[in-house]
Amino acid sequence: MSIEIANESGFDVDADNIVAVARHALVQMGVNPLAELSVLLVDSDYMAELNHRWMDKDGPTDVLAFPMDEDTIDHGPSESSGGQPSLLGDIVLCPEVAASQAARYGSADPRMRTGDSVPEAPAPGLHGDYSTADELSMLTIHGVLHLLGYDHAEPEEEREMFALQGKLLDSWQARTAGGASGS
Repeated sequence: MSIEIANESGFDVDADNIVAVARHALVQMGVNPLAELSVLLVDSDYMAELNHRWMDKDGPTDVLAFPMDEDTIDHGPSESSGGQPSLLGDIVLCPEVAASQAARYGSADPRMRTGDSVPEAPAPGLHGDYSTADELSMLTIHGVLHLLGYDHAEPEEEREMFALQGKLLDSWQARTAGGASGS
């Protein structure tokens, strides 16, 4: 699996960890090992520009995913690409937004991110050690799932995607807690 990463954000991030978590998610999802993925880390100004151009929303966002044409996506062993590499697409992450969200939410749990009133500080009982790196891991998995065709526009889609996101994040954390990295 080829995963290219470019950090143009000006933010100090562990690029190897982002590549490893992306690889983990792709392997767990059964994506063809010849698949290719690109990850770009950008600053909040450029992310705001992308968010406006592609999503018609103002301000920076945490993650955007740009899948290649649906016909070229190789979802796994059941869909043979004839041995040819397939480009899944691009994930764009904004570490500045991730850092803000890590401090604000204190958890990867999407239930902590709903509603209009979001606490300024992490809610009681949340992990105080939830870091920007943790948030970037969650956002990387989120982006991978979008590239594989998952969405959260409708309630049922949201339940499915966030359950899978949680499962992948849990398996990633179990691996890294055990001293292993990657898939």
